[in-house]
Formats: sequence, structure tokens, C-alpha cells
Amino acid sequence: MGKEKLSFKEVHHSHNPKTTLWWFFFVATCIKVLLFPSYRSTDFEVHRNWLALTHSLPLSQWYFDETSPWTLDYPPFFAYFERFLSVFAHLIDPQMVHLQDGLNYSSNKVVYFQRVTAILSDLSLLYGVYRLTRNLNSRKQKLIWSLIVWSPMLFVVDHVHFQYNGFLIGILLISLSYLEEGRDLLGGFVFAVLLCFKHLFAVAAPVYFVYLLRHYCWGGILRGFSRILIMGGVVIAVFASAFGPFFHLGQLQQVIRRLFPFGRGLCHAYWAPNFWVFYIMSDKGLALVLRKLGFNIQVPVASFTAGLVGDSSPFSVLPQITPFVTFLTVLLALSPCLLKAWKNPQPQMISRWVAYAYTCGFLFGWHVHEKASLHFVIPLAFVAAQTLEDARHYFLLSIVSCYSIFPLLFEAQEYPIKVLLLLLHSILMWSGFSAQFCDEDETASRPSTNSKKKADEVGSECNPGATVKKGFVIGWSERIYLIGLVVVEIWGQILHPLLLGDKFAFAPLMLISIYCAFGITYSWIWQLISIVRSL
Repeated sequence: MGKEKLSFKEVHHSHNPKTTLWWFFFVATCIKVLLFPSYRSTDFEVHRNWLALTHSLPLSQWYFDETSPWTLDYPPFFAYFERFLSVFAHLIDPQMVHLQDGLNYSSNKVVYFQRVTAILSDLSLLYGVYRLTRNLNSRKQKLIWSLIVWSPMLFVVDHVHFQYNGFLIGILLISLSYLEEGRDLLGGFVFAVLLCFKHLFAVAAPVYFVYLLRHYCWGGILRGFSRILIMGGVVIAVFASAFGPFFHLGQLQQVIRRLFPFGRGLCHAYWAPNFWVFYIMSDKGLALVLRKLGFNIQVPVASFTAGLVGDSSPFSVLPQITPFVTFLTVLLALSPCLLKAWKNPQPQMISRWVAYAYTCGFLFGWHVHEKASLHFVIPLAFVAAQTLEDARHYFLLSIVSCYSIFPLLFEAQEYPIKVLLLLLHSILMWSGFSAQFCDEDETASRPSTNSKKKADEVGSECNPGATVKKGFVIGWSERIYLIGLVVVEIWGQILHPLLLGDKFAFAPLMLISIYCAFGITYSWIWQLISIVRSL
């Protein structure tokens, strides 16, 4: 009888998390629906045009069409995805998928349709989150769900600004879940599929390659060789299904040219908060000083955000930066992680390693968009639930990354939305981390004096007999830095317009980039040290 009751409880418990996760998704969906009338960036028209060209044109013309300036520059699987959506778009409003008449078409039907597709595609994110958390306890599950399903960055980027990051990151999480389960072949297969949806995720490919080679393929000549053939065959099959039709048409070179337009420049129009912000500012500062000293320093003609291939990083003093230089820099930054993955390929470390890889790509990559911080912020949410130090790091990183994308929503009516989303997210993080780690510390403090001492060392603020404050606590340096974000925002929104008016209109955005770059750089260093110290 007792066994039957236990079995019933286990079955009930196994179903309850799924129901709770659906409620998380339902709440997020309600918020997303409320955001339907809000600002839409040019990315909205980009994806509408991709619906039109994949629906109206034969496959042979997809990567050649220039009817709109927003040409197709994602890999074939995403083009097939747009073609699939266009079937339903045509049923709802044929003008939406008309190549000529649909240009800049934005009726309510178009808005609602595309907003709904972004919401529904987030089901891949939901599935990835579920797979990675299904073996965790209830409290950790809810903590991670709140960090990801209710991520303010995804709300802003996907459901206001408009993109499909949740859909793509969901595929990444599914891949990571298979790797953590030891199902390496499936993990590699899903990652290959992801690369054929969006090639920018390839920054983590070296980590995948080293990990799978060491963890899946290594171990004897016969076993290793056969597994290399299997894994290689799976990856080749995925890429063949994506690029094969264009290879058959002799258009592979054109597709690659569209996917890698290196002439766009070292930085995006709004500088992403990465290492190259410091490099650019150092060059400008040195040029100014040297001119004052009488040196003949020429002002470069090209810009950092555009230009010809090979001439789009116009520095006055410091060495020129090319795409190849950024590639080598990213690889160099990745090397300690790759060595760790080769030396000790632990499945439980793969999410941390992949997040670090995307941090390196963000910090040192070519023409990085500020939105790319999602690639490491979301995977690090799973890491944040592991230890108190990981939680403290994530608290700072998540706030900084979210604030760094504030310039995406520049209209006045969206200002309260982004501020409120960030404040609510900060409160949820604080309360979630407090509940998670304080309860663990309190439990750990009961058995013995040594356990109590250990809990105090990691911040056991919830020990009833302790004299320290209760609640989640971060260090003074982190607090001062976060207060600095408030100062930066007050300057950009109030003091700069009041004191300088329209002069130096670029300065507030530049200040956000520079200040947030310090936070992202700190995160990169913290992750690097954490990986190096790991067993």
C-alpha cells in the first residue's frame, strides 16, 4: 500500500512541473500580447520581406533578390522556416507576401500575424528549458523559468523590437540538454541544425568540436574512427539538406557572400558594449593627444560602422582591425576553455563553456550586435542556480546586458515599458536567489558547527542564529557599478538634454556602450577564472 502511495506521488510530481511551466509561458504570452501595438524596428519589415520573397520567388532567386534593401542573409533552414510561415501569411492577407505591393506593408493583420509567430516559435525555448531543468528540484526549476521565460531581454528584442531569438536559443538549449544527458550524437545533430538556422551561433562550434571529439569519439582507434564517421556523417547530412539545393544550382558562393557581409564594419551603428569600444576610444584619445603635440595625424575617411571590405576599421594611430584579426582574438580568448574541455570533458560543464564561448564572440567579434548578449545571458541562467557566486555574477550581468539594449527602444512611449521590465526582473532575481540560496544555507547550517561556518562563508544570510542581514547580497563594488547605471541613465535622459541640448547627441549612447562594456568585460574575466579553476 505504501509503495502504491509513493508511486502515485511520484507520478503526480512528474506532471506538476509541466503544468507550472505552462503557467509561466501563459503569463509571458499575456505580456507579449499587450506589447503588440508597441514600437517595431526595421527587423519587422525584414522578416515580412523574407516571407514575401520565399513565397513569391522560386528557391533559385532567394539569395539574389534585391527588391527590398533587406535581402535574405540567414542560412537556408531559416529561409525554409519563413517559407513555411508564408503559407499561413498568404491565407490571412495575400498582400503580406506580395513581393512588390507588400513593401513596408504594416496593416494590423501583418502586425498580429508576425507577433503571434514570434510567440508560438518560443515553444522551442519552452521545450529546451524544460529538458534542461526536468531533473532539478522544484525551487531551482521555478528560479530558472522566471529568469528565462520571463526574460526582459527576450520581451524587448523579440516581442517589441521584433526578432526570433527565443526560437533559436531554444534549439541551442535542446542541444545542450542532450549533451548534459550524455546523448552526444543528438546534441551534435541539433547544434548542426541550429547553425543552418543562424550561422552566428557558430562561435560555440570550437567548444562543440573539442568536447564531442574528446567525450564522444575518443577511446581506441576503431571506436574513435567509427564514431568520427558517424558524427561527421550526421553533420554533413544536416548541412547537405540545408545547402544542398543551392550547391546543385551553383549558388553556394552567393549564399556564403550573403551570410558573411564583412564590409559592414567593425562595429554596429550603436556600438555593442565590447572590447572594441575601448580600442576605438583609445585610438581617438591618442589621435587627439598627438595632434595637440603637433603630430600630423590624418582623420580617417571610412567609418567604424560601414565601409568597404578590408577598410572598415579606420584607426588613426592603433593598428587596423580586420575580420581575420577578430577571428584570431576570439579563438585566443576561447583557448583556455578548449583546453579544459579537452582535458576533462564534463557534461555538467557544457552550458558554462558554451556561454563563455558566446561571451568571447560578443566581446571580441566583428560587427557585433548588442542583441547578441542573449546568446550567453540565457544559458548562464542555468549556471546561476548552481552556486551563490554564480548567482551574484548573473545578477550583475543580466542587469547590465538588459540595460545595454535600452537604446533599441528609443521612442518615448516605450520608455516606461523597458524600465518596468528591468525593475521587475531585478526584483524577481533578488527574491528568487534569496529563496534558493538562503534556504540551502539554513539547511546546511543545522547539522554541525562546521557546516554552519561553511554556510556563513558563502553568504548564509538566512541562518536564524546569525547576526548578518537576511536576503541575497552582492558586493560593494557590484552595488557601486549598478548605481553607476542609474547615473548614466539620468545623464542621458535628463542632464544631457538640459545642459547641452542637441550638442553631442551621440554622447549618451556612447556612454551607455562604454559603461556597459566594463560590466561585460568583468563578466568575461569572471567566467574565464571560474572555468580555469574548475576541476
